[in-house]
Amino acid sequence: MINKHDITGLILAGGLGTRMGQRDKGMLLLHGQPLARHVLQRLAPQVGRLAISVHAEAGDYARFGLPVWPDVLPGQLGPLAGLHSGMQHATTPYLLTVPCDSPLLPPDLAARLATGLMQDNADLAIAVTEEIDAVTGSTVRRPHPVFCLVKTSALPQLDTYLAAGERRMRTWHGHLKLTEVLFQNHGAFGNINTPDELAALQAQGLSVPMAQAILADSIAPVAESEQLPLPQAFERILAADIISPISVPAHDNSAMDGYALHGADLGGDTPVTLTVVDTILAGRPGTVTVRRGQCARIMTGAVMPDGCDSVVPQELVQQAGELHISIAPDCIRPGDNRRFMGEDLMQGQPALLQGKILGPAELGLVASLGIATVPVRRRLRVAFFSTGDELCSIGEPLAAGCIYDSNRYTLLGMLTRLGCEVLDMGIVKDQPQALEAALRGACATADVIITSGGVSSGAADFTRDILARLGNVAFWQINMRPGRPMAFGQISSEGDSALLLGLPGNPVAVMAAFYFLARPTLLRLMGADADTASLPLLQVAAQATIRKKRGRTEYQRGIVERGADGRQHVRVTGAQGSGILRSMTQANCMIVLHEAQGHVAAGDPVDIVLFHGLI
Repeated sequence: MINKHDITGLILAGGLGTRMGQRDKGMLLLHGQPLARHVLQRLAPQVGRLAISVHAEAGDYARFGLPVWPDVLPGQLGPLAGLHSGMQHATTPYLLTVPCDSPLLPPDLAARLATGLMQDNADLAIAVTEEIDAVTGSTVRRPHPVFCLVKTSALPQLDTYLAAGERRMRTWHGHLKLTEVLFQNHGAFGNINTPDELAALQAQGLSVPMAQAILADSIAPVAESEQLPLPQAFERILAADIISPISVPAHDNSAMDGYALHGADLGGDTPVTLTVVDTILAGRPGTVTVRRGQCARIMTGAVMPDGCDSVVPQELVQQAGELHISIAPDCIRPGDNRRFMGEDLMQGQPALLQGKILGPAELGLVASLGIATVPVRRRLRVAFFSTGDELCSIGEPLAAGCIYDSNRYTLLGMLTRLGCEVLDMGIVKDQPQALEAALRGACATADVIITSGGVSSGAADFTRDILARLGNVAFWQINMRPGRPMAFGQISSEGDSALLLGLPGNPVAVMAAFYFLARPTLLRLMGADADTASLPLLQVAAQATIRKKRGRTEYQRGIVERGADGRQHVRVTGAQGSGILRSMTQANCMIVLHEAQGHVAAGDPVDIVLFHGLI
């Protein structure tokens, strides 16, 4: 088996597209990000290291923060020059190459090529797909040699091939053993050659991981902070590191009620008798020197007397009197039951790092350092409203064809739980003037505007036209269910600006888009660290078959419960329609079915996110 950390992933970039106006294809924008960035995002989880190969200088590719390896061969040799450069520079035993203009490359590309290479004991593996010949109607195999996993030890063969004046990517391997790995989705290996192809891909929507990456890359935390008394800082986000002014504990102390002694007095074959010379209480250091053959009665947390390095718990003492105790020679090991000074935290070390949410444990830690006030980020100001002529507010009579607006209340709960300062702007009707006025008004008061509804392709959805006047939008659609229509961008009005998160209109879609896309975005804006912003995935077995369409991420409502075998299993709540809000009240988790997954069989492991603390 090949470990992914033994593979360097190399993006072959820097090529100029003839039908793209001689522009660098890797830097062409898709959903507001360079094509190479999309490739990088899909490749990164599959390999241990990453690099980019270019024909000349690093240029714009340096911004990705990866090693950039210029071609060293004279002339424009295309991907073969990149392969040569990669095999020269890579320090791993394997190199995986992919082109910079194939943003849909399979998420399991490295794993499947590695499996094929190992099974056939080959030197390199390439991806192949099967297609129907338009003329004959027969099935033909199409190799994709640029999608190649190769042993870096094959460099001498490539050198020999190039020295002979050969330049073809498909035949460079010569006598080396090649294996072909069949992939079903030939579209994953397509590259972008024309503006029409780029536009068509733009219209298909964005993968969830890429949308998450764009959101993470496009924002910076609010700069303003405030100093709060510790009791008022609960569940706020630290704006600066907390440096410990003291060591915790401040002295070596006892971890037990018992007797402090010299570890050197232990051992032998007979019981040990020690003279009790002092009693030491917590907060009252001893005043007597404890010598060899002596001990001191000591309580939990009390300062260890000089020279003593061990504590025997009182329940292990065989005989105890006011003046002497008797213990077994091997009842403890030397050094047992002593806490060292600074064992928890040394003076001058960071106690908590900025970006940490101050929960109960964090408040207690700060209090243990004697710190009374802490710097926290200011609260994030979020304006939100629902759009739609069909919506009624609670308390109003429900007209024919109308529904009560539930989205504002789920958003209110989710935003309040995050600790945002919320501005509920009510319902905005499907009228361009009303929607533009609401966006301009929210822009003047909020850091972020969240809408529900109005971002699909319906005839009454005016958001796109309005945003074209007020700002820019990075993406409109995401390949996820529920929640495909979602907008992200930035708008400005009269010198004020705000981020826009346009959520879908269906109630479950609103919650799914919020938890997996809006929530981490808001937390990063609030200054939270990456671990806090991301939702932890747990893995449990599926109780029954779960149907799933490949090519999109799906979030299905689930119930985790312990089965008769004592193991945790998860099952779906039933119908998964995006308007069935009741299912969210029945579920205790969301089942996360990733883009590459198909149907899940009973017993297969699936990822879940627990709702505890979320809803």
